[in-house]
Amino acid sequence: MPSAHELADNAAIPVWDAAVRVLHWTLASAITVAWASTLDIGVPPDWHECAGYTALACVGLRLLWGVIGSRHARFAAFVRGPRTTWRYALQVRQGTAPRHIGHNPLGGWMVVALLLTVGAITVTGWLQTTDRHWGSEPLEQVHTTLAWGLLGLIALHVAGVVLTSRHQRENLVKAMVDGRKMPPS
Repeated sequence: MPSAHELADNAAIPVWDAAVRVLHWTLASAITVAWASTLDIGVPPDWHECAGYTALACVGLRLLWGVIGSRHARFAAFVRGPRTTWRYALQVRQGTAPRHIGHNPLGGWMVVALLLTVGAITVTGWLQTTDRHWGSEPLEQVHTTLAWGLLGLIALHVAGVVLTSRHQRENLVKAMVDGRKMPPS
């Protein structure tokens, strides 16, 4: 006889396709390696550039997949207008936010913010490897400022995942690993 956990897993529906999950975790890994390579913890500094190119590839592929990908991967499915997003934010604050199978409106805008920020970081990093911008201190400052901003966005992203997981009684990290969530009730 199957356990309650196995029954729950069998009832779950696919939401995040393999491309979304692989790009998410590859991007998270690339960002981690890029940061670690700037610290004195044993990660070779020359890994920074490779991690940056990996992150840029992830952003490019995710932007493409956000247009042509599966239902819940498409930006049109989760990027909402200001009114809807503001209303949802107020519902979160009141503890009455509805559950979403895909990204909720705040999560949708976080995806956009993260992708744009990582894209800007990687482009400013790449520019520093060109003859024209080699050694540019202002460009290095922009790159570093964006990177610190990215850490803030990541902290907000993780806090949003934890808050939503608790409020909705749903393991969103597991959903980003196996791609499945419980259907709407």
